[in-house]
Amino acid sequence: MLSPTPDAMSRDEIRAGASLASIFALRMLGLFLILPVFAIHAQGIPGGDNLTLVGIALGAYGLTQSIFQIPFGMAADHFGRKKVIILGLLLFAFGSAVAALSTDIWWAIIGRVLQGAGAISAAVTALAADLTREQHRTKVMAMIGSSIGLVFALSMIVAPALYAVIGMAGIFWLTGILALAAIGLVTHVVPPAPPLPPGPKPPFRDVLFNPSLLRLNLGIFSLHTVQMAMFVVVPGLLVKYGEMPVTSHWKVYLPAVLASFVLMVPAIIIAEKRNKVQVVFVGAICLLLATVLAMWGGSTNFAVIAGGLLSFFIAFNILEAMLPSLVSRIAPARAKGAALGVYNTTQALGLFVGGALGGWLVENFDAAAVFLCDAVMVVVWLAAALTMAPLPARKTQAQPVAAHGILETKS
Repeated sequence: MLSPTPDAMSRDEIRAGASLASIFALRMLGLFLILPVFAIHAQGIPGGDNLTLVGIALGAYGLTQSIFQIPFGMAADHFGRKKVIILGLLLFAFGSAVAALSTDIWWAIIGRVLQGAGAISAAVTALAADLTREQHRTKVMAMIGSSIGLVFALSMIVAPALYAVIGMAGIFWLTGILALAAIGLVTHVVPPAPPLPPGPKPPFRDVLFNPSLLRLNLGIFSLHTVQMAMFVVVPGLLVKYGEMPVTSHWKVYLPAVLASFVLMVPAIIIAEKRNKVQVVFVGAICLLLATVLAMWGGSTNFAVIAGGLLSFFIAFNILEAMLPSLVSRIAPARAKGAALGVYNTTQALGLFVGGALGGWLVENFDAAAVFLCDAVMVVVWLAAALTMAPLPARKTQAQPVAAHGILETKS
């Protein structure tokens, strides 16, 4: 895979980024489509009047994701990325079929558990790292992260209309079809994966307790804890202080998400072309901190909340792109899948903790307490990022860096 210059993405790198982002988008669209409508649908099925069970049905996916990310990541290091991705998509499609055929809340929970068992995030991001050089990896991770944000915004708009036309079963069948379509992308569009690097795998403890990787795992845990805790309270604030019904919230979310994609581009360019990765990384954490502090002080002001959503999505998208790129750069070449498995596990745990913590705080205190707690968490993350060891020198050869190994951080 040759590239005209080290600063230009090759055709295969663009193809890899676009196809892997599409795989993520197809799968995540299938997940996001149920979020705005499942609680309403559950009221009409046996057991759906139990809100705890409804919450379990929504959250069961994240729980099994956190359990299976590490095993799937390690399997990707051993058997190859594409085989593991295909297996995960088949599991996800099977879970979608179970959920589509469910007649009560318990079978819906089982279907969601099976969907989550197809934990392919680590394998996909490891494959993205395999197929791109270090100087372009953050761009590819940004493509993947942006696709997730776009399908989230899209699902908020189209899910109610889809539910009215095809019902909940139809949405679950659609999620299964999208997963099978993603398999076609894996087999026919994603470029062939390079051979896994030779040599023995490092012990798993070296991946789990690497100081730099620990800091990055703390980062993704903090980022998604903050995200989920925020979105426990933000919808209510938009209703109360913006006088916006829930069905109109996309009018705030969609412009914020789309504008954030445009505004994050200069930061990614500076990080990659000027080799300022750590500066941009720390700067994005500072922007996140400033955002939650502003929302803490202005939690009763609609303009502050709306503006805070824009700056949050800018920081979130930059960090969502940079974190997996940094993990793949620091992790030993023979253990990238394992390292990204740990990373994605902490991400899933952050989603769970953020939702639970945000709910507890707003129930016992108020919305401002959620933003204050978020700020404290970001301060801890910022301190860890500032003490992170310098990154290893970036490789710039024409062949994908993963085919030749990645320097390991000495810290």
